[in-house]
Amino acid sequence: MAEAQSGPGRVRNRWGQGERLRGDILDAASRLLSEIGGEDALTIRGVARAAGIAPASIYQHFTDRAALVRGLLEHEFGRLREAMREADRAAPDDDPVARVRAQLRGYYTFAVENPGHYRLMINSGALRVEPLVEVITMVCTALERCEQSGLTLRLPARQSAVTLVVAVHGRVALQHSSARRQGTQALRTFVDDLLSLVIE
Repeated sequence: MAEAQSGPGRVRNRWGQGERLRGDILDAASRLLSEIGGEDALTIRGVARAAGIAPASIYQHFTDRAALVRGLLEHEFGRLREAMREADRAAPDDDPVARVRAQLRGYYTFAVENPGHYRLMINSGALRVEPLVEVITMVCTALERCEQSGLTLRLPARQSAVTLVVAVHGRVALQHSSARRQGTQALRTFVDDLLSLVIE
């Protein structure tokens, strides 16, 4: 028996696949955010249209627009952490500094390439502390690997991680507000300079 259509161009999920629909809704909201560039234009109807479902289907997973934005925040921070993990995995296992550098570059690249998403993540009134803490913890773990390899940090690992993440965020904010975009080499130099301030 053929599956029923739940909206234009979308096949309805089978019974028990509600989490898949939730993921589809968040993916659609993320794509829509890329197109409109700001949270204010995100609406239940707009996201439903982008996902190819009826608005009522969204309310099964998100009670209102605020809940949808909170869900999208978690989704986007998950994407950021995965970008940082992928960068970390691509760095040499035996070079702990390169792995910290890779994480910071992964953070910066995600933020610059996804400006609407990043503004939502950092500026939204729905932002909770936990997602930022998880990002800082990833960098902190990478710095602890540096210490375990015999390198010396000028500040405790946690404090160093906070300093690095805040500094990269500041550079991203400048990049987003500037009419003149800086290239990859400027980013590499900035991250290297940061690390030289934190790691002896």
